[in-house]
Amino acid sequence: MALAIKITILVLFFSVVFNLFRAMFSMMKQDPNKPPMSHYIGRRLLFSAALIIILVLSLAFGLIEPNPRPY
Repeated sequence: MALAIKITILVLFFSVVFNLFRAMFSMMKQDPNKPPMSHYIGRRLLFSAALIIILVLSLAFGLIEPNPRPY
């Protein structure tokens, strides 16, 4: 179960970064036939919110454990 949650977290993180770069390229090109930059920024926000919710819930239910000593 913990492995599935960690893989989901990684996929969401990479999709956040991917949509950030897509928004950058959309901003640079400004093609009227393509979706606007706000489309990709909105997706990034949605994936970031889902990532935070999954992290908080999985920590609250004890499905994953944080590092006990950060150093």
